[in-house]
Amino acid sequence: MRQPVDPDQVYRDLPPDRIPWNIETPPEALVELVRSGRVAPCRAIDLGCGAGNYAVWLAASGFDVTGVDSSPAALRFARENAEKRGVACTFILADLLGDMREVTGTFDFAFDWEVLHHIFPADRDTYAGNVYRLLDPGATYLSVSFSEADPQFGGRGKYRETPLGTVLYFSSESELETLLSPYFQLEECRTIRIRGKSGPHCAVYVLAIRRG
Repeated sequence: MRQPVDPDQVYRDLPPDRIPWNIETPPEALVELVRSGRVAPCRAIDLGCGAGNYAVWLAASGFDVTGVDSSPAALRFARENAEKRGVACTFILADLLGDMREVTGTFDFAFDWEVLHHIFPADRDTYAGNVYRLLDPGATYLSVSFSEADPQFGGRGKYRETPLGTVLYFSSESELETLLSPYFQLEECRTIRIRGKSGPHCAVYVLAIRRG
């Protein structure tokens, strides 16, 4: 398996509509949380926000949103996206596996959509600890990432290379329960189907509450 492609290179080399994970309309699972009132407008952080589509949607829905990504090219798209929609978002360049010192304050809601499968097991506890520290006690955390049951990209194995050259790690429900339980009370952990540009994916949906 070759060296993984840097996501920033993807944003530099491809227009947004050709980036596989860049889908403009918000995912049903996120929309349902907001429209049902389970997550009300609050101070929210979009971890791995990419081109900012979902951060912009949340801001238009009344949230005070900060988007974080490690790709300068992605954040340029995100700022343009927010300006076009006429909403106020804060976008910050930071490494999700670093100390996150660039992000100030804490949040009531955090989510990462199709981000965790880019983070390999050796780094996942660092990431989970960062999410924990960014949230207030009792805050809500949503994470959705590809399931090992997903039929895409060969349909077998934990590590899979995509046609784009990125390498992803496909999780089980039990893996994510073990990873997140020290930091969060898990409300839901289940496998769902989500949209993808090349077809639907099986993904592990986790909804959790930050422990006090």
